[in-house]
Amino acid sequence: MSEPDGSEGDGAVRVDPGVEVPCPAEGELWTVGAVILNERDEAFAQKRGPHRRLFPGTWDVVGGHVEAGESLLEALAREVEEETGWRLRRVRRLLRVTQWVGDDGGALRHEADFLVEVDGDLSRPALEWSKNSAYHWFGPGEIHRLKENCAPGNHLVHDLIAQVVA
Repeated sequence: MSEPDGSEGDGAVRVDPGVEVPCPAEGELWTVGAVILNERDEAFAQKRGPHRRLFPGTWDVVGGHVEAGESLLEALAREVEEETGWRLRRVRRLLRVTQWVGDDGGALRHEADFLVEVDGDLSRPALEWSKNSAYHWFGPGEIHRLKENCAPGNHLVHDLIAQVVA
């Protein structure tokens, strides 16, 4: 893992001191996730469409696959903008690094999930409606809904958001 310097250049994403960013090994498949909070400390999640190849109909955080030649933070910024229209401003904390195999039978994936801050109108995410069917801001009393349509024991998104809003 590497530790960014926390500096902030023109248009650069600020990374808080002490935040370690994993360095993928060659040949590993990585994904990134962003837990975004609003002013009420509720976490944003979007519901994957029923026809998605991976985890159809489940709630998910903003994020996706790291493309060839991208760093994890570059992928995180790209995914936030593509999936919501917001711009990644600050990485506050690395929440976890996990490994998982999707319900598509694909290869092992590594995932780095971060607590972040974004710029933009949080009341109006520009969702990719061809991929998602809904969005919601989840507070402590609602996080149980993040288990909807999940296989038993597969509560990664619920557990991730619960550690931030519970």
